[in-house]
Amino acid sequence: MRKIVSNVLTVALVLCQGIQSWAQEEVSQENDTTQEEVVNAEELMMAFQKYSDSIEQTFNYQYGSVSLGNELALLQVPAGYKFLDKKQANYVLTDLWGNPEDQDSGLLGMLVKEEESPVDVSYAVEISYSEEGYIEDDDADDIDYDELLETMQQDTKSVNPERIKQGYPSVELIGWASAPFYDQENKKLHWAKELKFGDYEENTLNYNIRVLGRKGFINLNVIGDMNDLEDVKGNLDPILASVEFKTGSRYDDFNPDIDEVAAYGIGGLIAGKILAKTGVLAIILKFWKFIALGIGGAFMAFKKRLFGAKE
Repeated sequence: MRKIVSNVLTVALVLCQGIQSWAQEEVSQENDTTQEEVVNAEELMMAFQKYSDSIEQTFNYQYGSVSLGNELALLQVPAGYKFLDKKQANYVLTDLWGNPEDQDSGLLGMLVKEEESPVDVSYAVEISYSEEGYIEDDDADDIDYDELLETMQQDTKSVNPERIKQGYPSVELIGWASAPFYDQENKKLHWAKELKFGDYEENTLNYNIRVLGRKGFINLNVIGDMNDLEDVKGNLDPILASVEFKTGSRYDDFNPDIDEVAAYGIGGLIAGKILAKTGVLAIILKFWKFIALGIGGAFMAFKKRLFGAKE
């Protein structure tokens, strides 16, 4: 936690803009006052909990059957999870977690564990749709996944100079956290990568699920710590079964006379590209609460707003 780089701190401060604005207002009014003592850990956690609860109360979770997109697919929210729609998921990803706005992400919503909140979450499942054409799967049985991994590791390393230039930490693809598996019958693909960002001691889990359809695929993207791997694996079957394309958008509905074919197959879908956003999302999920609590002297004003002056 102590090794958080300055660019992450900057992003995290955006997450805490409510705290920061309160602090700035108080500081401007109290320039002549004596600096107070540092808030003790218990008060900080109480403050965070109150701030967390105020955000949590704004969410409207959905359960059961949920229609995704414009009659694109049906989500049956898995037991143990709750669903946030596109608007709320976008708020979590951008305003709360500090990811850059992406109008072309195809975001459909987000799954969060039932006992958790996006404010303090172990992992979340971002659900999106990418319309890049019908993905032919005839190469699935011929892929050498060890060779593919080596290629992906080199590709990941090659983008690090640009990542660092843009203010993101370097990323290293350690290996498969779970080797790729393609369900030919149900047209569902899943695999997991173990990633290391910068100097952070704990590695990141990126679990990818793709549900193939007529004109593209639904992406269920899990970002968490490697400690979450067994939890995700234990819930993998219900998560996989939770999403199905509706009639007209299913893989078998492909019409070669009018539908476009993607420029890549299963191997290309797995190889993909390391997105800059992934780096931010992984780091924010791990650290944003602790950065929010560590703003320092400015946080004293927030404390006053919560508990009132006790002089």
